[in-house]
Amino acid sequence: MRIRILAALSIAALAVGQWFIWAYAPLEETMGVVQKIFYIHMPLAWWSFVSFLVVFAASIRHLVKRDVGSDIVAGAAAEIGVLMSGLALVSGSIWGRSAWGVWWTWDPRLTTTLIMWFVYAGYLVLRGSDLGGERRALVCAVLGVVAFLDVPLVFISARIWRSVHPAVLASKGGGLEPEMLHALFVNLGAFGLLWLSLLLFRVRIGRAQERARALMLSH
Repeated sequence: MRIRILAALSIAALAVGQWFIWAYAPLEETMGVVQKIFYIHMPLAWWSFVSFLVVFAASIRHLVKRDVGSDIVAGAAAEIGVLMSGLALVSGSIWGRSAWGVWWTWDPRLTTTLIMWFVYAGYLVLRGSDLGGERRALVCAVLGVVAFLDVPLVFISARIWRSVHPAVLASKGGGLEPEMLHALFVNLGAFGLLWLSLLLFRVRIGRAQERARALMLSH
């Protein structure tokens, strides 16, 4: 029931976020209406980073405790992270087509993000492999820790290498007007509620699957 309430709140927050995007935030002078993709692109990217941080923390816990719950949380967070980072890449390509004239460029931020997506997609493939239960969980936990090395690299890539990708919020809001920042933070919060709803729902499913597996093995 609490997950349903949280899901309803996230839907309401996303609707409010849309109002902030289309009615409250002003048009950007150079790019115009296409810039509004930013208010969806940025939250998707940030919450994918949070997802992979959860994978990292849960993987460490599993290596220390060897508990099934941590493995389930890591898998759930990885699924959401791959989904959100994939959508961030797609929305960024649409934005880039208007801003740069190309769908894709091998920019440091874009390249490291694509590598991150492939690494975690591989992590999910490994989770679905035929390896034994505990052995699979252990190998995935090691990969979940190692894979996180690319996440901070994605975050700082636009700062340490020459990049056409804007480093938003790097200094005084990255040149954004106050109304734009308000719209951004509202949507960050809305996507955060959505992220938490998806995580809790997927963890619940994972626990149910684990109980079903245990019952099958007991018979």
